[in-house]
Amino acid sequence: MLEAVVGSEGAERVLLFLAARRQGYALEIANTFGMSVSNVQKHLERMERDGLLVSDKVGRTRVFVFNPRYMFKEEVDSLLTKALSFAPAVLKEQLLLDRRRPRRKGKPL
Repeated sequence: MLEAVVGSEGAERVLLFLAARRQGYALEIANTFGMSVSNVQKHLERMERDGLLVSDKVGRTRVFVFNPRYMFKEEVDSLLTKALSFAPAVLKEQLLLDRRRPRRKGKPL
């Protein structure tokens, strides 16, 4: 879909994931699409270096979000929102299913 614009299918998947869930980390994105973690990390680091994304450490995990100060943030957001609207139903369901629940009380770390 957006591969011609962003340069690769992997970069497209990373952007669609972040557009759908508003944040994410490399292992979560890699598991969602069946990609290698190192490939996802390279895309995330390149996008962060270019200013499109910013990251923050949450525990030991680096969580990425869109940079609110990015010059073309609104345009990128509208492009990705439109791309998500044309995505296959299976992909939409996979991206929008965000099941996170609190850790059971007393469960060991």
